[in-house]
Order: sequence, then C-alpha cells, then structure tokens
Amino acid sequence: MPGPCRDTPVLKREIGLFGATALGIGAIIGSGIFIVTGIVAGVAGPAMIVSIVIAGLIAVFSAGSVAELAAYLPEEGGTYAYARRLLSPFAGFIAGWIWIFANIFVGAAVALGFAHYLATLLPGTSVTIIAVAVCLVFTALNYRGAKESVLFNDVLVVLKVVILLVFISAGLLFFRPENLVPFAPSGSHGILNGAALIFFAYTGFARVTLVAEEVREPVVTIPRSIFLALGISAVLYLLVSTVAAGVAGAPALAGSGAPLADAIRVTGNSPVLLLVSAGAMIATASVLLTTILGISRIVFSMSRNRDLPGSLAAIHPRFCTPHTAVAVTGAGMIAVILLADLPLAVSVSTFSMLVFYLIANIAALRLPERGRRYPSWVPAIGAASCAGLAVFLSPVSILIGCAGVVTGALWYAGTR
Repeated sequence: MPGPCRDTPVLKREIGLFGATALGIGAIIGSGIFIVTGIVAGVAGPAMIVSIVIAGLIAVFSAGSVAELAAYLPEEGGTYAYARRLLSPFAGFIAGWIWIFANIFVGAAVALGFAHYLATLLPGTSVTIIAVAVCLVFTALNYRGAKESVLFNDVLVVLKVVILLVFISAGLLFFRPENLVPFAPSGSHGILNGAALIFFAYTGFARVTLVAEEVREPVVTIPRSIFLALGISAVLYLLVSTVAAGVAGAPALAGSGAPLADAIRVTGNSPVLLLVSAGAMIATASVLLTTILGISRIVFSMSRNRDLPGSLAAIHPRFCTPHTAVAVTGAGMIAVILLADLPLAVSVSTFSMLVFYLIANIAALRLPERGRRYPSWVPAIGAASCAGLAVFLSPVSILIGCAGVVTGALWYAGTR
C-alpha cells in the first residue's frame, strides 16, 4: 500500500500551543542552565544572575521581532524564509547558513553535556562514545516524524522542569548568602561577558518558527508559544542559578562540565544528586532532539529553494519527514562531536546566533505596516543589542564565526 506521503508529499500540521511552547522550552532549558552555568560563573561570579537578566532582556526584543515575522510569514524555515522575502535571497541564505553552522555546534555541545552528566553517575565511561550514541538515537527519532519527536519532547520538558524545581527546593536548605560575596569580582566587563555567553542558553526561543508549516493556527500559536517559552525559562534560570551560586559558590562552579551536579553534591544529598544528574541528561537530550529537528527543517527549506542541493528536500513517503536532511544533520553533528571543545563551541555558537538574530531584527524592520505588531523601535533595539553583545565574546570565537559567514558567502557565490 502507498504511504501517506507518496502521492502528496507535504508536511502535516500536528503541533498545537502546548507542543509549540514545549519545543521552545525544550530548546532553551538544558544547554544553558545545565552546561553553560559553570562557564558563566567563571567570568561573572555570582553576578551571573545579572548576566541572565541582561541576556533575557535582549532575547525579549529579538523574540518580538521573530514573533511578528512568524505571524506575517508562517513558513517552514524561520528567519531564513523571513530574510529571503523581506531583505534579499543572499541575506536569507546567510541567515540559514549561519543558523546551521551555529546549531551544529549547539548539538555537539549538548550531546557532550549529556555525556558529562552520565559520566558523573558512571565514572570511567567514554564521553565521546556516549555523545555519538545519543546523537544517533535522536537523529532516528527525528527521522520518523515531527509528531513523534514533539510528543517525546513534551514528556522530557515536563520531567526536567519538575527536576529543576526539586533542585531549587533542596538547594534552598543549604543556601549561604556569603557565597554570593564578592558579587561581581570581574566588574561590569565580566557581567557583560557572562551575558554574551548565557545568551547561548536563550537562543532556542524561536525554534518553533522552523517548523511553522507543521503548527496548527500558526499566526496565533507561534507568537504565544515564543513568549511563553521565554518567560518560563527565564524564571527558572534565575532561580536555579541563584541557588547554585548560594550553595556551592561561583568558584566551585567555574569551568565545571556538570555544574548543577557539583552544586548539589555540596549538600551530601545523594538521591537529589542522582535526580539532578538524570534531569541534566533529560534536559540536554531534549535540546538535542529539538536542535536536530530545527537544523533539518532549515536544510529542507534551503534545499527546496535550491540554496542547498535539491536532494535534501526529499520527504519520506511513509514518515512525511525531510529524512535526507535529518540524516545529514545527524552526521554533521557527530563529526563535530569528535572535535568539539565545549567552551569554544559555546562561544562560536553564541556569536553565530547573535548574527542570526541581528538579521532577523533587520528583516522585522522591513515589515509592511499591515504586518507589524510592535513599534519599529523593538527590532531596532534588538538589532543594536545583538551587535553590541557580540563584541564581549572571545576574539577566537568571533574569528571562527566570521569565517563561517565568509564560507557561506563563498558557497553562495560559487553556486550562482
């Protein structure tokens, strides 16, 4: 018998508000709070709490731009599609290219984060082998379909939010205000450096726009889900980071590959340590799942427009998914896992995502009046803040990120 997509190869609208919001929360909570917290604590100290607020405010402006763009153009591909329509085909291509570039590193980082937390429970296990294995599993899930991926993601999101609430409750019993002193050992530069790094943790708020053609009532559902995901995640970030710094102190968290496990270890509560480590693996798995989903849809959209090889736009006759794009995404991520350095991967990804959201804000400035939901100063501030925050990242990460943009431009020129 022919499969459901053999005769009419189209994507199906199966994702509602809860699933769309869970996609955003799944993309946001995980890489930041479970992995990047230690890196940010090392540069900002306890003032990482302020860094989280600054990064969250910058994300809000960019979220406003993405929300009105998604309502105006509810197409698969997110900012790639918006920039292509409202700016130029070249701007759209660079947006899609840099998003793929950034998120290949994101996927590698969260897979390695998953492996580090598992290694705290099973000492002696190979972090690289675990990371590759979990990437293979979630590539297979995305291969089967968005509905299956989103349903599984819903379960993961509920579990990890509950576990974070347990971490907060258990940690408050051992909270020591003196661990927050000195509050900002590196001053304002450390706070802004921390904000630039922790922005990495917010970048998933627009993940649902990448599957816009699979969302029910996208004009209403997508903007609501973006702000819901961002708000819920920001509150949890603030609570968890404050408790972690108050329990263990910023120096103990600095540079840790498993910062929340190290924080709760101070309490001597083994059951909660086990639960938090399990929660970290659930969280990073959720981010990896939605990252593969998002990258594959950008690849699908770009190949459908012939910006990438047309074979990547193939839709599976049975599962109704862009299966070739999913497989290529998983393979690329595994390749990076074998070479990844976690702090550098975070910095490169953050720089690239700031470029991506800079393009999104510029595209929002070009919206016609009938498509505008917010005043034009919202995307203007979003663009300026993305550009300003990028300069506080390391020179090496900026150089690699710029090299990624240049490589994309050369590809575009060569294929034309």
